[in-house]
Amino acid sequence: MQILMTKAAAERVARRVAAFAPDAEIVTVVSAEGYERAGQPIAADDVDPEVVWLSLDSYASGTLRQLYSRLMKAQAARWTQIMAAGIDNPMFRAIIEKGVRLSKSSAQATPIAEYVVAHALSLQVPIQAQADLQRAHTWQSTPYRELASTRWVLIGFGNIGREIARRIKPFGVDLTVVRRNPAPDALADRIIGLSDLAEMLPDADVVVLACALNAETRNLCDAAFFEALKPGAILINIGRGGLVDEDALKAGLDRDQPAHAVLDVFQTEPLPTDHWIWDHPKIRVSAHTSNSGDGNLGRGDELFLENLRRYLTGEPLLNEADPSEVGL
Repeated sequence: MQILMTKAAAERVARRVAAFAPDAEIVTVVSAEGYERAGQPIAADDVDPEVVWLSLDSYASGTLRQLYSRLMKAQAARWTQIMAAGIDNPMFRAIIEKGVRLSKSSAQATPIAEYVVAHALSLQVPIQAQADLQRAHTWQSTPYRELASTRWVLIGFGNIGREIARRIKPFGVDLTVVRRNPAPDALADRIIGLSDLAEMLPDADVVVLACALNAETRNLCDAAFFEALKPGAILINIGRGGLVDEDALKAGLDRDQPAHAVLDVFQTEPLPTDHWIWDHPKIRVSAHTSNSGDGNLGRGDELFLENLRRYLTGEPLLNEADPSEVGL
């Protein structure tokens, strides 16, 4: 069985793979069309991996496209572990259409959850107001609403949504989760479907978008959404830019519906330099970087190794994508 990955990934995990898969043959990408096996060059025609790891460093090193191309050409390909949590990119649909099993990444869930909580806290606790008073040498009280009395709506409850919930529930917030599966969950005060979302918006202090982008959720946050939203609310989008109608958001901000928006993703990326969002006083912008924690690489390695073990033993894979997630 061949396993195709980046050279950097192989340097990190090869010994651990050998410990439970001694017959596995690791092939690495070393150049634009070059491959190695056990440190020796191997012809591209001899690269026919059963497993392909599209690791985080494949994106950073520019080898992702080469790995993907070889995966799509492979006759033996059966499973791939990817570096992304969302699979709206057409390449992932193509992989699943080919009949290859695909496992999504949960490595980025930790930093994304921390990003959400950090921004929400800093917008509810008057940190900026206190800094302004400090600069003015003004001794003045800054009362604020405690988090324990706030209501949150979390749209999407996959790995990222669950990590967000784990961090905010200890504050005592009231949490409504929006997802397809209506089964109760200990992390949520209530679980509703997307069709019931509008009923929750008038009481929501914080709305977090952590769902996939698909035909059902595209432009979810439209004019009607913002008109129903509680004045003074906070909107945080770490899902996909296509979830938010940006013109409707602009109109909503004028009414304080929401009062603040934290946006890590946008309809067009990179965000054009002349876009109005950059300079809006009620918006915080980050460049699709909420996932940029320093522990991602290690968590990604552990996920791949655990899923490889499961693949070899026939156990269910972690985070395996269902074809329905890409419209199949």
